[in-house]
Amino acid sequence: MDRFSELKAFSVVASTGGFSAAARNLGIAPSSVVRLVDALERRVGVRLLNRSTRTVTLTDSGRFYYDSVLLILEQIEEAENFASQEGVPQGRLTISAPVTFSTIYLGPALCELQQTYPKLKVHLDLNDGISDLAEDSVDVAIRIGKPVPHPGLTTRWLARHERIICGSPDYFDEFGTPLAPADLARHDCLIFSYGGQAHQWRFRPLGNPDGSVQAVDVRGSLTVNNSEMLRQACLGGYGVALLPVWLVMEDVLAGRLMRILPDYEANPGPMDVGLYAVYPPNREAALKVQAFIAVLEQHLSRTLPVLS
Repeated sequence: MDRFSELKAFSVVASTGGFSAAARNLGIAPSSVVRLVDALERRVGVRLLNRSTRTVTLTDSGRFYYDSVLLILEQIEEAENFASQEGVPQGRLTISAPVTFSTIYLGPALCELQQTYPKLKVHLDLNDGISDLAEDSVDVAIRIGKPVPHPGLTTRWLARHERIICGSPDYFDEFGTPLAPADLARHDCLIFSYGGQAHQWRFRPLGNPDGSVQAVDVRGSLTVNNSEMLRQACLGGYGVALLPVWLVMEDVLAGRLMRILPDYEANPGPMDVGLYAVYPPNREAALKVQAFIAVLEQHLSRTLPVLS
C-alpha cells in the first residue's frame, strides 16, 4: 500500500506541478505528499523531480519513470474496475488521430462517448504523423492507409477508405478534363506530402480487384501535409487533387468539385487501404479502449459516405 501511495503521490505532483496542488487533489497534507515522494526517490535511488520555491518539474529520469507509473496506475484502475464487475469504462483515455478526419468524425463520436461514459477523461493528440504509441503513452491511435504488421501492436479494421480524383469546374474549363490516368502528367496535381515518398498516384480499373495497377508520376505547384488545405486549394481552382471521399463528397454532390476518372480506384500507395484502430496488446482488454472503438465504429457506419 505504501508503494502504491508513493506512486500515486508522485504522479499527481508531476501532473499538477506542485506539492500543494497535489495535496489538495489527494485530500492529504502537503507534508505527507513530500514524505511519500521522498520515500519513492530513496527507494529507486534517483532524483525524479527538480524542486524550487516556485515550480516542480520532472528530471529526465523522472519523465521516463512518470510515463511508466501512469501506465501502471491505469492498469490497476482497469483491474479494479473489472474485478468489481462494475463494467464501466473510466479513467484517462489517450487517443492519437489525424487532424482533418478527427475534426469531422472523431469530434461527434467523442461527444457520444462522453455522454455514454462520463467517467472517461479523454486526451486527444491530433497530428498527421505516425506517433510512437509506447513513447507517447497512447492507448489507441486512428490510422489511415494500409498498416504495417508490428509485433508490438494490435490492428483493428474500422471502415473502408476511398479516395477520388477531383478538381473545380473552373479548373477543368480552363485546362481540360483528364480522360485517362496518364493525362494527369500534364496537369497541376496538388500533392499530399507523405514524408519523402515519391509522388505517384496509383490506379486500378474499378470493380477489378485483381487488375493491374497503373502508377502515374504527378507534379504540381502545391505540396502540403494536410488534406483540408488540399481541399481548399482544389475548391479555389488551384489544381487537381487526390482526396478522401469522406472529405469531398458533399462538395461533389453540390457541384463545387467534379470527380474525374470515375472508372478507376485511386490511391497514393497500396490499393487495399482502410481506417484502422491501432493499440498495444496490453490495451486490448481495457474497457475504455473497447468502448471508444465500439462508439467510433457505430458512428462511422452511420455517417461515413461511400461511393455508390
